[in-house]
Amino acid sequence: MPTGTSSTTTVLSHPLDIDLLVEAGTWPEEEVLQHLVERAAGATFAEIGAAWSGTSELSVVFSNDDSIRELNAGWRGKDKPTNVLSFPAFPISGGGSLPPMLGDIVLAAETVSREAELEQKSIENHISHLVIHGLLHLLGYDHETDAEAEEMEAAERAALARLAIPDPYA
Repeated sequence: MPTGTSSTTTVLSHPLDIDLLVEAGTWPEEEVLQHLVERAAGATFAEIGAAWSGTSELSVVFSNDDSIRELNAGWRGKDKPTNVLSFPAFPISGGGSLPPMLGDIVLAAETVSREAELEQKSIENHISHLVIHGLLHLLGYDHETDAEAEEMEAAERAALARLAIPDPYA
């Protein structure tokens, strides 16, 4: 049965309402997930968000491969599971006020767990990285071109370093 929590955390100088839902899959305890998401969001905004203002809401769904495969097929035309998907609620141009809702980040338990094991990293560190990656997408970052990928990966590395998490691209 899905469970969920909602919290407000202060990220830099503005609050971010985080709605967390454990929909499916085997994940760490909900309190651990909430802590990971809050820290990852804080590190992301500390790294790139100094120009943002306002209050916004973020939804993070912890699901499984079957659910994310359906989302990936329906929204991206890719009929396979992936580790994380981001669904922006509003277009973002960078800086200025945050929209009232950033959007949704969805993670897939089996893929996240498999990747963490293959890369010999803790599941908590991998979840943190994927939340940062997903949040950067919601904030307008992308990796469609080499230049975009370099900029996004640099932001990920810097946010992860704030959390003392090793560079996942090394």
